[in-house]
Amino acid sequence: MSTPRPAGILRSFPPVFWLANVMELFERAAYYGLNSVLAVYLTNKISEGGLGFTEQSVGFLQSLIYAFTYVIPIAGGALADRYGYRRMLLFAFSILSAGYFIAGNVTMYGAVFAALLLMATGAGLFKPIISGTLARTTTEENSGFGFGIYYWMINIGAFLAPLVVSVLKGFSWRYVFIASAIYCAAMLVPTVFLFKDPPKPENTKNLREVAHGAAMVLGDARFMLMIVVYSGFWILYFQNFGSVLWYLRDFVDATPVNRLFASIGIPLKFDAEHVTVVNGGTIILLQVLVSRIVRNIRPLPTMVSGIVIGTLGFLCLAASTNVWIFILGISVFSIGEMTAHPKYYSYVGLVAPADKKAVYMGYAFLYGVIGSLIGSSLGGMLYGSMLKPLVGQPGAAAAARTFWLLFVALNVVAAIGLIFYDRVFAEDTPATNEKARKIMLGIYALLLVAGLLFVRSALFGGAEISYKTMVQAVIMLLLGAGGAAVSLRRR
Repeated sequence: MSTPRPAGILRSFPPVFWLANVMELFERAAYYGLNSVLAVYLTNKISEGGLGFTEQSVGFLQSLIYAFTYVIPIAGGALADRYGYRRMLLFAFSILSAGYFIAGNVTMYGAVFAALLLMATGAGLFKPIISGTLARTTTEENSGFGFGIYYWMINIGAFLAPLVVSVLKGFSWRYVFIASAIYCAAMLVPTVFLFKDPPKPENTKNLREVAHGAAMVLGDARFMLMIVVYSGFWILYFQNFGSVLWYLRDFVDATPVNRLFASIGIPLKFDAEHVTVVNGGTIILLQVLVSRIVRNIRPLPTMVSGIVIGTLGFLCLAASTNVWIFILGISVFSIGEMTAHPKYYSYVGLVAPADKKAVYMGYAFLYGVIGSLIGSSLGGMLYGSMLKPLVGQPGAAAAARTFWLLFVALNVVAAIGLIFYDRVFAEDTPATNEKARKIMLGIYALLLVAGLLFVRSALFGGAEISYKTMVQAVIMLLLGAGGAAVSLRRR
């Protein structure tokens, strides 16, 4: 008598698990498809179909848009638990599709900003719903494989959607926005007819409890210091959606790659969107291999190694404007990203207080808030002042080298900072907490001073009030004052 064969691991997942992954694929396709070219579209000349915004203004816009997508999930999880996953999915997909569509049909800076904020709100609400669905439809035995599928879906979306963008933008930039809107709108159909809420946990958090947890984590100076240090690496990451794309447009001759494509019959020209293709494709090809290599290595050495590899990628950009060196640099940075980041969450588990690990893991994403706020604004400001005026000029190559070396230096500081942090602050003791509190108070004080200087610049730096500078000033003052308040309260 034959014994029945156990069901394969793929059959161990319920239908809603696969539906959630399909939704993730389409949402990420919409997000990466647009963001692979957004910075170029917004800064291209009007005669070339762009909107003609300055790099500084686009860097400011992107800094808030990307930060929003990291902050909104704090409340999104609680809202999904309260109102239901299906209901919040319908809301998220609706405002996502509306945000993408409106952003492609307006040309004023404020209108584009508002539409993209709407999109960012939808993306932020969507994230915790899908991750929560996956967490509640997997078991201890299959969760590792299940979340591996989830990360593959993310990168498949990041790889395929920009290839579609290459075709669409040849007709009209509007089609890129419309495509992203369609990807999200199409997901309303399976949400209505197929999606069923996974079982709710016994204990769910309301918004007041979420706010209390946020205050507790933000008031932990030792944890926040680790977030600040690691954010240095993500300042580099966010250049991939801004300064890297402008650099490719203005300084890199893609003719050798285009000639190779033509010789093998591929009707493709290497352009901004292919930076995301290279990034996503490298991760799809090598993530399993890299994960196996670092599987038994401690989190900190792995993170530092990843940051160093990422630094080498940006050194390639500094070394030459050759298109092959450019592609090599993006690929090397992607290897650094896939090396460092998965181990980051393991390190958070080691650093967080033993009795609050779950809460702290929920705020590990704060690296993205700091990285995007600083990275996008800094990249836009430096590119607009250092490189844009030198496009086509004799001194451009030297200026480009200096530009990228500034980011390389920042990443080196992040790597050294992580090593120093691990040796001095990793252990949760009264002494380490007090040292970290003093350092963070110093950082918050610098933010307050910078905010006041930005207020002065906004009001008196030109003939008219600079509202973008004023918004940056308000953000700095809020972060500085809020951080100082919660740190002093925890004393």
